[in-house]
Amino acid sequence: MIPGGQPNMQQLLQQAQKMQQDLAAAQQELAETPVEGSAGGGLVKATVTGSGELQGLVIDPKAIDTDSAEETAETIADLVLAAVRDANASAQQLQQQKLGPLAQGLGGGGIPGLPF
Repeated sequence: MIPGGQPNMQQLLQQAQKMQQDLAAAQQELAETPVEGSAGGGLVKATVTGSGELQGLVIDPKAIDTDSAEETAETIADLVLAAVRDANASAQQLQQQKLGPLAQGLGGGGIPGLPF
């Protein structure tokens, strides 16, 4: 601040630019960080990025019952949904850890496009 209580606009612009760079770096880190979720005691595992993009899905052969194909298909579908939801919940927690402090520095409240 300069005398008289007026904010130093150059300093404010520099701070805003740094915060924007920090936010972009955190978002890039999230996009590259794998997060895993599972269901059925590990029979199905889903891997998403910290930003929520599904990257991988592993189904243990033990989850497949060849005697009842229809029932197995329904069970696997349920396990896949649960594993992806679990992974996305972990990704959201990671987003809040990485981006939460930056959002507070930008004035607190929700930033459009961010899930908090």
